[in-house]
Amino acid sequence: MKNRLKVERSILDLTQDELAKKIGVSRQTINSIEKNRYVPSTVLALKLSRIFGKPVNEFFELEDKD
Repeated sequence: MKNRLKVERSILDLTQDELAKKIGVSRQTINSIEKNRYVPSTVLALKLSRIFGKPVNEFFELEDKD
């Protein structure tokens, strides 16, 4: 799965730590998502959607291998 989390976070001028606090996770979780080492739960993806004001599929995308 590809993601645009880092780009979207930058658009809002948020650090990983600031975003993490807004959605109730650790900075390491945000880092792991950005580096494609962790796939977020549906609840976490929906929280991110709310922060970014965009549908989940605008910042997460399935790849052919998924």
